[in-house]
Amino acid sequence: MSEPAPDVYLETDRLILRRFTEDDLDDIEALDADPAVMRYINGGRPTPREELRTEYLPFWMAYYERGRAWGFWAAIDRATGEFLGWFHLRPLPSDPPDEPELGYRLTRASWGRGLATEGSWALVDMAFERHGARRVHASTMKVNDASWRVMEKAGMRFVRVFFGEWPERIPGDEEGDVEYAITRDEWQADRERAGR
Repeated sequence: MSEPAPDVYLETDRLILRRFTEDDLDDIEALDADPAVMRYINGGRPTPREELRTEYLPFWMAYYERGRAWGFWAAIDRATGEFLGWFHLRPLPSDPPDEPELGYRLTRASWGRGLATEGSWALVDMAFERHGARRVHASTMKVNDASWRVMEKAGMRFVRVFFGEWPERIPGDEEGDVEYAITRDEWQADRERAGR
């Protein structure tokens, strides 16, 4: 088997997760311009292009200088080369270095095809197999059923409902957010049960 290209982090049956470049700006802007994509993030507002160019992309790309374990990656359709969105796997500032957060944001056209689950499952496996994670966690608004179902399908277990301090109110936030997580021991037990 050949080695993946240097910019490729991970490949699954249908996805390539690769490093972002400045050339991805138009695709990221289009993703964040869809009110349905942004509904549970900020109520549906687009992210300004200048903010994506000067803040988001540089922040995401800075991870590549720190090594291959954690970061943000563009999700590309293996069959068509189409930009589908992105995934991240990285500890939050308040997390221990071996407890990364999983996150994802995909285009509306890619919803309902199992792609978020496929990418999430692969990243959870990679976190434990290659990067020594002790625990992987993720969170979303409680009313965002589709997102927390992806977490469940990726092997994560419900941890808690919490009420964060967010800069603005959006519909549904009165029900709080949910956290899901999987530990290394739970992941190993799941693999043994599945014969993987």
